[in-house]
Amino acid sequence: MKNIDDLVESAADLAERGLSKGEIADELNVSRETASWLVERSGTGAEPKAAPTGGPHDIHVDWSAIGRDSSRLHHVGSAMADLLSKQGEDVDLTIGIEKAGAPIATTVARELDTDLGTYAPTKHQWDDDDSGTNDGTFSRNFAQIRNRDCYVVDDTITSGSTMTETVEAIREQGGNPVACVVLADKRGLEDVQGVPVYSLLQVIRVGSDDE
Repeated sequence: MKNIDDLVESAADLAERGLSKGEIADELNVSRETASWLVERSGTGAEPKAAPTGGPHDIHVDWSAIGRDSSRLHHVGSAMADLLSKQGEDVDLTIGIEKAGAPIATTVARELDTDLGTYAPTKHQWDDDDSGTNDGTFSRNFAQIRNRDCYVVDDTITSGSTMTETVEAIREQGGNPVACVVLADKRGLEDVQGVPVYSLLQVIRVGSDDE
């Protein structure tokens, strides 16, 4: 994906396949506001709208060159595991944030010799016509928290809300999130709820939004 038209086309395709705007935001690695704007601009499910002159201030991270190749994903996951390797001595669980964070977490868990769990965040249920008050969930098909120390893995941080939600959900289950790691951090966060955040890439915006 190299331009806005590609993103609009992708958003339209995902919307036609029945994904919520929260899931579209996750698939395209953009904010909820950007996902909503892309769907509206495409005219999917409604009369086509005139394209806004501006649009949300956001940065799209396309890591599909990594995701579509298992060998590349393994090497990137190994690098992310290395960022976590000195954080905590008794960590035996890695939590991947669905959807994109789960395959990365699989590699990280293998490198660090931990169990694997996954968390589906609230944003997957978000759309313009619902309240977004449904809770996220930990999959019962993978390892459970059970008062364990754990790492948290995702692909990108856009606003930080999903990572914050996941950290809080782990604590509500009695777990202790020791550290978080992502491929790319669009916010440049040092920590979330007191939990350190590490990233392979940090995206830094230079200049004001008006420029």
